[in-house]
Amino acid sequence: MNFSDKIKEYQWDDVRLSIYAKTASDVQRALSKPRLDLEDFKALISPAAEPYLEQMAQKSQQLTLQRFGKTQQFYIPLYLSNMCSNICTYCGFSMHNALRRKTLDMQEIEDECIAIKKMGFDHILIVTGESERKVGVDYFKQALPIIKKYFANITIEVQPLDQEEYSELIEYGVNAVLVYQETYNPVTYAEHHLKGKKSDFIYRLNTHDRLGEAGIHKMGLGSLIGLEEWRTDCFYVAAHLNYLEKKYWQTRYTISFPRLRPCEGGMEIKSVMNDKQLVQLICAYRLFNPEVELSLSTRESEHFRNHVLPLGITSLSAGSSTQPGGYAEQADKALEQFEISDERSPATMANLVKAQGYEVVWKDWDHSLTGK
Repeated sequence: MNFSDKIKEYQWDDVRLSIYAKTASDVQRALSKPRLDLEDFKALISPAAEPYLEQMAQKSQQLTLQRFGKTQQFYIPLYLSNMCSNICTYCGFSMHNALRRKTLDMQEIEDECIAIKKMGFDHILIVTGESERKVGVDYFKQALPIIKKYFANITIEVQPLDQEEYSELIEYGVNAVLVYQETYNPVTYAEHHLKGKKSDFIYRLNTHDRLGEAGIHKMGLGSLIGLEEWRTDCFYVAAHLNYLEKKYWQTRYTISFPRLRPCEGGMEIKSVMNDKQLVQLICAYRLFNPEVELSLSTRESEHFRNHVLPLGITSLSAGSSTQPGGYAEQADKALEQFEISDERSPATMANLVKAQGYEVVWKDWDHSLTGK
């Protein structure tokens, strides 16, 4: 069974109505339990939980400290290409946007790695547009040996691949893969993914199963907040995580919660989530699953990241550029995927984190832990 089979147990409208029907008693019950189920998670992301945010935040902070200690993992994205074969209504890299396209060659990749390494990072996130012709598995096989010379941990966020392709890339040094479903509502998904392989809802939905079968060390999931009613979509993320942890129990998991940001060809946001509601969601994920890693990118503002850091977050991006060639060369805004909000340098972010009593971890894990 894949998640495309499991998801049939959760009908979108039934889930949405169930979340909004939760009461203060449901929230109190969830807060009193040592282990939560999906019904408890519904209560914690419901409007009924908003008056309990302080209590949720305190418990979230306590659980995070127990599991992760006072540490914050730092990572940085390296965009290799903004080429894309999909048409998506919300993405700056979408094929229909009049965007200058660039794919880094091997020398440019090495130059970027050198520039990033000087900032102190040992954990890198490789990002591309979804273009199998320009940035497919063969391209990654050329790039990964170069990147591996400089970084102990490599995460990729690229187009979904077949199981055999993931197995190959693991052998080339990939430690983790991030794939976001964008929205778990198939009707809404079809409205926003108009052309290209990404329009295949089921193939994307089953990507994490292929990753699990390939034996990936860590996988990331999430929805793009704003495409659909955010509470319902985020329930599906929790249900997806619950399914994956039971089936692929040896894998680590991380959740991100990207809110739509301005970009070329940007669209109107369907479901706006304010800062207080994002804090509620972060705390709900932590209470639901004390083991899962929670990541916050530079999409969010300086003010928000400063204050939410102790409440459940375990990893932060810093010094990010969202266009190919954004570190070794002068940044070119015409190439970027979306606008970042927190533009502080890695050194500034590290000092802030240390000032709050946290240790900065510049890499995720060591190969000696798995014998590879």
